[in-house]
Amino acid sequence: MTIARSLLLFLVAAVFEIGGAWLVWQGLREHRGWLWIGAGVLALGAYGFVATLQPDANFGRILAAYGGVFVAGSLAWGMVADGFRPDRWDVIGALVCLAGVGLIMYGPRGG
Repeated sequence: MTIARSLLLFLVAAVFEIGGAWLVWQGLREHRGWLWIGAGVLALGAYGFVATLQPDANFGRILAAYGGVFVAGSLAWGMVADGFRPDRWDVIGALVCLAGVGLIMYGPRGG
C-alpha cells in the first residue's frame, strides 16, 4: 500500500509540475497570455505541496527519485500535449531514470 501511495503521489506531482511548466511555456512562448501563466504558477505551487505528502521523510531522497519521474513524465507529456515523438534514446534514458526511481525509493535498506 505504501509503494502504491508513493507512486500515485509521484504521478500527481508530475502532472502539477510538468503541467504547470507547460502552462507557463504556453503563456510566454506561445503568447497565450497571463491567465495561462498564472494557472501554471498555481500548478507549480501545488506540486510543492504534493511532494511533501510522500511517506518517506527524506527530502533529498524524494526529490532525487522524483527527478526520474519528471524525466519520463516530461517525455510522455510532450507526446500527448505537443505531438512529440521520442526516439529510442529518449525511451532508453527514461527507462534508466525510472529504474533509478525504483532503486532510490524502494530498494531494500539495512536497519
